[in-house]
Formats: sequence, structure tokens, C-alpha cells
Amino acid sequence: CIRDRAFTVGEDFERSSYLIVRRGDGLYYSGSSGNVTELFEELPEFGESSEASDSGVYIGKNVKSFVKQVDLRFADQTQGSAFVITEVNAMVPQVKSFVRDMVVTMIVILMVTALLLTAWIYSGISIPLKKLKLATQNIKDGNMDFVLDAEGEDEISELCRDFEEMRRRLKETEVQKVEYDRENKELISNISHDLKTPITAIKGYVEGIMDGVADTPEKMEKYVRTIYNKTNEMDLLINELTIYSKIDTNRIPYNFSKINVAEYFEDCVEEIGMDLDSKGIGLSYINYAEDDIVVIMDPEQIRRVIHNIISNSVKYLDKQNGFINIRVRDVGDFVQFEFEDNGRGIAAKDLPYIFERFYRVDKGRARKTGGTGLGLSIVKHIVLLYGGSISLKSEPGKGTEITVLFPAVR
Repeated sequence: CIRDRAFTVGEDFERSSYLIVRRGDGLYYSGSSGNVTELFEELPEFGESSEASDSGVYIGKNVKSFVKQVDLRFADQTQGSAFVITEVNAMVPQVKSFVRDMVVTMIVILMVTALLLTAWIYSGISIPLKKLKLATQNIKDGNMDFVLDAEGEDEISELCRDFEEMRRRLKETEVQKVEYDRENKELISNISHDLKTPITAIKGYVEGIMDGVADTPEKMEKYVRTIYNKTNEMDLLINELTIYSKIDTNRIPYNFSKINVAEYFEDCVEEIGMDLDSKGIGLSYINYAEDDIVVIMDPEQIRRVIHNIISNSVKYLDKQNGFINIRVRDVGDFVQFEFEDNGRGIAAKDLPYIFERFYRVDKGRARKTGGTGLGLSIVKHIVLLYGGSISLKSEPGKGTEITVLFPAVR
């Protein structure tokens, strides 16, 4: 049985390897067609296979062969060994072929790796750079209406996201600049009209005095009083524009001090009442708060808040029996001021924009009543600066109520 298997194995390995079977100290089988006597004498002894490596041993004296040893016992318990012999010279072509195949394989792997790396670099660097170039060209041409998409966590993607953030901010700045220019043009237009109206009136009355039209003391007094009122209107308009300019440049002065709410409002109501009485407008003032409540604020700026709110109410009082109610309440940590009138009211669509600069509910009516549309925006700015809040509710035909909250000092 061993002999039959050996012949088969020998035929398989005849080109580069062959089999030798040793029984005892004698040669039992040789799968080589040549003389193996010299090799047989150099083969390892029985039992040395356990000390050899798994890949076999190399006999490099005269035979130059690789030997793989497997120890065994025959049926009669005779010791023996089977050796697979591989001649070095027979392996050279195979080694060359193996090396050649390895080189070709490595070249193919390197080429594929290079192609994949090139594709990755192109998609990860070249494409974003092209997007950046297109984005810079759009900005150069003044086009901000584009979006620079960037995906990934690499440096190029972060650069694209930073560039997109810059574009977004430039777009916002551009929109703000357009809006600012529009507001300035509207302001100039309003100033031109609002200054021209009293100046024209003053000029007409002065010419009437010069031409002798005011030929009686009564007419002269009327002309002079009208001129005085028109100059006051101009003075108020210029003051409002001055305050707006200071607010816009953050240069408005503040002189903070503790103010007793009850005493302060009594003085303001007394002053306001005289003006409203001359215009036939009723005034009601009720203080529901304690007399010792104090707020920290600038008296001049708060007076401007009250004056602007009252002036706005007066402009839009379209009833013969017009009235304005002022109420003061203590609401915990805040003091609440309420200004209520029975004027023409404000439509719901206009309420969100009432405190915006230059906004006017009725452009045509605003031309008749005068003003720049800055009064309530100045009020909101001052109130917010003091840490307070302002709100408005209105119903067309019934009137408007403005509520202001200021922090109280306990």
C-alpha cells in the first residue's frame, strides 16, 4: 500500500520534487529516476523531524535540496521516515515565475491604488476648489444669490463652509445697506416735505406782515403766533432727527438717577394737560401704584418717551371729544405705564411694524400731520435700553393703548 501511494506521489512531484521512503536504515523507495545515494546518506535520522521547522530543512552540502521529513512506523513496528525532496535547481523557474507574478500583481495593485487615490483627490479637492473658484467669480460679479454646498469633515470642506458663511454675511450686509439707503432716501424726502411746510407758512405770514396785510393788532398777534408755532414745529422736527442720529450712532447721552414715579408723572401730566387742553383734548391720569415706588432712569429721556407717545396719539385723534388716559400700576418687579386714546386706531396688518423706523400707517395722512415716522421707534429704543418692554394693542375706530414696563427699585 505504501509502495503504491509512493509511486503516485512520485509521479506528481517528478518535475521538481520526489519522495524517498526509508525503512530502518535502508532505502525503501525513491521517486527519483536519478542516483539518490549521496542524498540518502545526508537525510536526518528518525525522530529529528520534531526538531525541524514546519517548512522542513535545507541540505546544502553537495545535493542542495529542501527536505520535509515525516516519521512513521510500518506494520511490523519498524521505524521509518518519508521525505519529500525538492531540488533547489528545480525551484528556480518556479521562483522566477512567482517573483514575476508578484511584480505584476504589485504593479497592478499600485496602478489601481493610484487611480483610486487620484479619483479621491479629484473629488475631495479639485471639485471643491472649482466650486470655490465659481463662488469667488460670483462675488466678483456682485452676485450673492448662490449657495456653496460642502460635505465632509476635511480642511477643504471646512474652507467651503467658512466661505459660505462669509457669503451669507455679505448678503445680509448688502440687504441691510439697501434697506439703509432706502430709509435714508425716505428720511430725506420726509425732511424736505416736513421742513418745507412750516417754512412756506412762515414765509407767507412774514410777507403778509411786510406787505401790511396785518394792519390791526389782532391780525399782527395772529400772524406772529402762527410764525411762533411753525418755528416750534421745525424745532421739534430737528430735535427728533438729532435724537435719531445719536441713537443710530449710539451717542445718545444718559444721566441716570432715582425718580419717584408718582411725583414725576404728576409733573409730566400737569405739563401735558395744558397743551392738550388748548387743543380741546381731554386728559385723565390715575396712579394705582404706591407713592414711594422708585425707578432708575434719565428724566429727560423718559420725558421724551411720554411726549412721543402722547404726540402720536394726538396726531391720530379724529373725534371731536378726543381723550387720552394715562394710568400707572405696580406689577411686581415692574412699574407699568398705560397710554390709552380713542383715536382712529390701527389695522391688524400694521401692528407688527408700528415701532419700526420711518413706518407710517397712512402715508397721505402722515403728510398732513407731519413727522418723520421716528417717534415710536425712538420710544422703543429708550425703553429697551432701560431693560423694559413696550407693547401696543389697537382696534380700528375705537382707539389704541400702549403699555410700557420699567424695572422698579424696591
